[in-house]
Amino acid sequence: MKTAAAIFTARGEAERAASRLRDLGVPPNDISLLTPETSAAELAAVPTTDAEQPGMGKVIGGVVGAAAGLSGGVQLGALAGVISLPGIGPIAAVGFAGALLAGAAGAAAGGALEDALREGVPTDEIYFYEDALKKGRSVVIFQTDDPQTLKAGRAALLESGAESLDAAREEWWIGLRDAEEAEYDAREKSFREVEPTYRKGFEAALERPVRGKAYAEAADHLKRRYPEIYRSEEFRRGYERGLQHWQSQSKK
Repeated sequence: MKTAAAIFTARGEAERAASRLRDLGVPPNDISLLTPETSAAELAAVPTTDAEQPGMGKVIGGVVGAAAGLSGGVQLGALAGVISLPGIGPIAAVGFAGALLAGAAGAAAGGALEDALREGVPTDEIYFYEDALKKGRSVVIFQTDDPQTLKAGRAALLESGAESLDAAREEWWIGLRDAEEAEYDAREKSFREVEPTYRKGFEAALERPVRGKAYAEAADHLKRRYPEIYRSEEFRRGYERGLQHWQSQSKK
């Protein structure tokens, strides 16, 4: 299966995108909608067990639409999960991603989103989908074995109002840049001069294989991913700041 995903500012746009994918012939069970817009009443209605964290649980069958708050009545599979993702908060997930997320807990829930995006979405982009959910955006994911359906589905997502990942990436960095520039202790070069390499280091620290790991612990992974720059001071300093950022966000 190949996977494609898109970020939507408005949940209504995400719902319309999911409907368009169904019109293209993508089976409902191969489409997922993730949205943070779950009301407190909906969360309170979700059953939990003693083993689950507060605010987590499963909703089966006919209550799928209500659990996700889908105004358009979009039905995507038979399972919706309401779960609190580390650093993101409660989200509703309908479709195949819902099956993954609803069965996860704690740190495992953080990896479940990556599992849903496991093929077709680069590992270093996973963080931006998580960040989008944190900022109140919705994410639509679909999977297919057919190259033509994959191409048509991606076009449908864009036509439905999907946000460019490049735009989301830039918005994310703009929100951090001033603080990083203020924190940066310029020695021989200004922050503007080192920013591209510094930023790569910052983003590298957010990649799931090394999240939470000190630079030395992540060295082997960084050497493979960034062989030409991973040893540079600018990259290392960016990585260390990215690590601090992740640690601060994961405590929220």
